[in-house]
Amino acid sequence: MRDRLKAVARGIALLLVLPELVIYWLKCPILGKDRALEGSSQTLSLIPGLIGVYLRRAFLMRVLDFCHPTAVIEFGTLFSQVGAELGENVYIGPRCHLGLVTIGKDTLIGPAVHIPSGARTHGTDDPNIPIREQGHERRRVTIGEGAWIGSAAVVMADVGAGTVVGAGAVVTNPLPDYVIAVGVPAKVIRSRK
Repeated sequence: MRDRLKAVARGIALLLVLPELVIYWLKCPILGKDRALEGSSQTLSLIPGLIGVYLRRAFLMRVLDFCHPTAVIEFGTLFSQVGAELGENVYIGPRCHLGLVTIGKDTLIGPAVHIPSGARTHGTDDPNIPIREQGHERRRVTIGEGAWIGSAAVVMADVGAGTVVGAGAVVTNPLPDYVIAVGVPAKVIRSRK
């Protein structure tokens, strides 16, 4: 019975989000997919509660490279890259900002976590050229299965499976599987095994 109710809720959410999907598809040829996603993501991020979770998921399942039907995306979370991938049972807390990221199944992302598209989303090499005009490099950040990213962390490099990133940590180098890392920059303090 519960599964049937969830299926009905997903169907209703899809119907309710259809206007935003149409707007997104109309904006894509003009703005590009990523820019169109930003605007739609901002609009849908403002809907609170369980209704918002269902609407965001219904939309993201149709525009991201992959969004599993069990992913939970909370209030205020913004996406900037359609290449993002959200695995099974992923939880993304409120007010997160996500770029080009793959999040493995059973991963928990705490509130206000930022995962940009790598560490070089803006060029800074030439002081004579404004930063906004310098080249950039987008790189996919991968968060392994079963990881837990603490509140307000900034993750610019890969995080291994089962790894815990402490609240407020800044991940600038890849972290191995099953460790706990904290600090700025994030350092491994112990193994979880």
